[in-house]
Amino acid sequence: MTAPILTPSTASAAAVALPPAHAGFDYQIGGAYTPPAGVRVVSRDHGASPAGGLYNICYVNAFQVQPGAEREWDSDLLLRDANGDVVVDEDWGEALLDLRTTAKQQRIAAKVNGWIDGCKAKGFQAIEPDNYDSYDRSHGLVSKANAQAYIRLLSAHAHAQGLAIAQKNTVELAGSRQQNGLDFAIAEECGAYTECGDYTAAFGNNVIVIEYTARGLSKACSGWGGRLSIVRRDVDVSPKGTSGYVRQTCP
Repeated sequence: MTAPILTPSTASAAAVALPPAHAGFDYQIGGAYTPPAGVRVVSRDHGASPAGGLYNICYVNAFQVQPGAEREWDSDLLLRDANGDVVVDEDWGEALLDLRTTAKQQRIAAKVNGWIDGCKAKGFQAIEPDNYDSYDRSHGLVSKANAQAYIRLLSAHAHAQGLAIAQKNTVELAGSRQQNGLDFAIAEECGAYTECGDYTAAFGNNVIVIEYTARGLSKACSGWGGRLSIVRRDVDVSPKGTSGYVRQTCP
């Protein structure tokens, strides 16, 4: 018998543990390293292991395909334009996934949910599904409704595994976070773009902020340093000890 597809109405978020608010945070999705002193929350790629003794968030690229990994997906699950060409996020060289039908949403979710299961098995406490806002790069092919229907499949599965799940960016959908089953927010550059208040309006203090510039960090810290977890990292999120590594926190 085929297992039922879970939805937020059939999988409760009540039992999941959220990351502590206004806690020391480190963003390590570009490579794991020993967390600096004072860090209590870490986000790492699903291929890495969690950091011992901390609250660990598991990063998965849920809406796009890592560069070079296109063959790991069925060809028809890659979003294609009217000419049959794969639609690509030009900034990162990542193919978009085709979320336009319920059947494809379920097939894509089945693969990503397998990664979520792996996160659970390793001991992570939460999931960070990236590129929720990929519809903005789909040339109008994927809608906000498509993206939300799909993320509800992921949130239901995460909750069934006892894991919290983040809304990554996508501030315009923050007001729908409860119906989409999303527990906390990870917001890149909400200080730089004056959006942190829009996230806190929906998620309270359960917002983790990553800035990539000194100005963005300054704005985030001046407005939200007493309430939110805030860190500045380099854009490539380089591991400590490698060229380009940057990590700063509020004064």
